[in-house]
Amino acid sequence: MPPQLVLASNNRGKLAELQAMLAPLGVRLVCQAELGIGEAEEPHRTFVENALAKARHAARESGLPALADDAGLCVDAFGGLPGVDTAFYATQFGLPKGDDHNVQALLEQMRGVGNRRAALVSTLVAMRSPEDPEPLIAVGRAVGEITREPMGEHGFGFDPVMFIPAFGKTFAQLPPEVKNAHSHRGQAARQMVQLMKERWGAA
Repeated sequence: MPPQLVLASNNRGKLAELQAMLAPLGVRLVCQAELGIGEAEEPHRTFVENALAKARHAARESGLPALADDAGLCVDAFGGLPGVDTAFYATQFGLPKGDDHNVQALLEQMRGVGNRRAALVSTLVAMRSPEDPEPLIAVGRAVGEITREPMGEHGFGFDPVMFIPAFGKTFAQLPPEVKNAHSHRGQAARQMVQLMKERWGAA
């Protein structure tokens, strides 16, 4: 098992979450930015294709095994959108890129929409090298409903408006360890830990 994995992201919240979730493997995640690696192109329309592109780019540029996460919000009433465009959602409506603006734009677009069902989806891809013919792929989904206003102080992204019926709270209202255990990224990370143990011989 490699002692280091390069994370094909510069999102500090994502790095902290994934580092905690991969703790059982004893690996250290290194942000690609720390290695001077720029962000990959993400031209695809599916999470898995973009995650593959990001992992391949990070592995090629770093010479290390790479882990990439492509995640987003899929809103039923919008036919699964914003999907792969989640990070840039606000920019479609003339707002700057950023979590708070994304939440603002989503709530404005959903004003008057009755069907508020949505899923946060995380697709994790790990590659030993850019030519790895057998990338590890894990997918997690957290299904809930979009609230009418933000609630809670924890997390990032759409956590303040993602209401999880099983808890009666948004992800942002849950303690981080509870959120991580049940989130889309938490589900995908647990699958990835098992895949790495099985396929890469991790301890």
